[in-house]
Amino acid sequence: MTTDNIKPIPQFSAFIQAKCPRCRRGKMFANSTYSLSGQNMYKSCPHCNLSFEREPGYFYVAMFVSYAMNVAEMVTLAVAIAVLTGSDNPWVYVSVLLGSILVLSPFNFRYSRVMLLYWLTPGLHYHPEMSGDMPHKH
Repeated sequence: MTTDNIKPIPQFSAFIQAKCPRCRRGKMFANSTYSLSGQNMYKSCPHCNLSFEREPGYFYVAMFVSYAMNVAEMVTLAVAIAVLTGSDNPWVYVSVLLGSILVLSPFNFRYSRVMLLYWLTPGLHYHPEMSGDMPHKH
């Protein structure tokens, strides 16, 4: 297969499916977002062999991304609660916000790492030529 025949994989769909940012074919995670066996991230892309942890401690930055996501979600929910219910009861806010933090934690964990690799890592770009079938290693 030549590189001329390779159809580029759209970034948005690869991002949503948590695919490798370099080839957009290999999965970043071994299981689904809400899997009972936890969030297991591959060490490297099963398709192009890109190492996901770019350097030791690389994913500590994902904690800050996750924090920013949590803040945005909480502010949005607090405003939505105020507009939709008009309630002054703090327990309405506390219960909805704490519940949403628990429900969204697996999502935030996964997509903070995906965002970090896709948009916040300098020098890591999509290589369409790696989207094709890779030769098998013997």
